[in-house]
This record gives sequence, structure tokens and C-alpha cells, in this order.
Amino acid sequence: MPDVVNQPIWPSIVLRSKGPYKMGNAGPSGPADMESAEAKYIQQTVKDNCVVIFSKSYCPYCDEADKIFKRLQVQTTKIELDDRKDGEKLQNILGHMTDAYTVPRVFVNGKCIGGASETKQLHKKGQLEELIKQCGMCS
Repeated sequence: MPDVVNQPIWPSIVLRSKGPYKMGNAGPSGPADMESAEAKYIQQTVKDNCVVIFSKSYCPYCDEADKIFKRLQVQTTKIELDDRKDGEKLQNILGHMTDAYTVPRVFVNGKCIGGASETKQLHKKGQLEELIKQCGMCS
């Protein structure tokens, strides 16, 4: 019987992923131009939507964060970075903006609340709903 425990998971993720093969916590890929079209896109998207999730299609943590909002029946704007040609640039800019280069990056009411773990903690404490209410999406 093969030793499944010691086999790396990385190759299976690479095979399923579409874009540059960097894990969510790859770190900066260079300086970020905070005046670029990509930076302005992020800022405008976060400003125009109560809940924004910057995600990757193969990321289980991204799905976990998204499911929390679905259970709350809150509409989200989900940006799949690996489906976009500028996804690596967007992730680099998000990293510079939030000091975290992992996905998901979850924004509620214009503020980055973190990733899936932080979203789950805020939800457990009842604080996530309060943040959402501030933009008028929860009753």
C-alpha cells in the first residue's frame, strides 16, 4: 500500500490550477504600482460592493469564506484571480494593500477583514453581520 501521508499535495493543486502556479501565500512578486489600472480596479470594486472576495477557483479556503456569506444570504462580488490575465498583478497589489498575499482576501464595507479564518471568527462572534448591516445588506 502506498504511503499516502507522505505524498505531496502540491502536484494535484498545480494540475487543477489555471494560472501562474503560486500558492496563495507566495509573497510579493515585485513592487506594486498603487496608481495602476489594476489598483484602481481593486479600489473601485471594493468601494462599489459591500462584500468582495478576491479568490482563486481551486482554493478551498476561498470556498469556505464564500459559503459563510451564502448561509447569511448576502450577495458577494467574487473575483477569481486565476481566471484573469491580470490576476497575479491584482494579488500582488492586494498583498501590498493588506500585508497578506494569501487568498481569499475578504472586504466588507470597504475594509479588508482578512481571509477565511478571520471571516469565520467574525461570524462566530456575530460581528460579521454587524459589518454587513453597516452597508444595509442584512436586516
